[in-house]
Amino acid sequence: MLDYTAKLTKEPWNIQRADIEKLREQGFDDKSILQINLIASYFNYINRVADGLGVGRL
Repeated sequence: MLDYTAKLTKEPWNIQRADIEKLREQGFDDKSILQINLIASYFNYINRVADGLGVGRL
């Protein structure tokens, strides 16, 4: 799961079907994979918003 979320964060354009299959092999079902994706994506989004506004650096 952590490999998937790191890849989603650093290079989302490289997510492949094989990445999803690895999660399934680890026991995650489609609902869990969706939740992993949504949570990681939300945190990536909100961190970029905060960085863009200079939160914590001003």
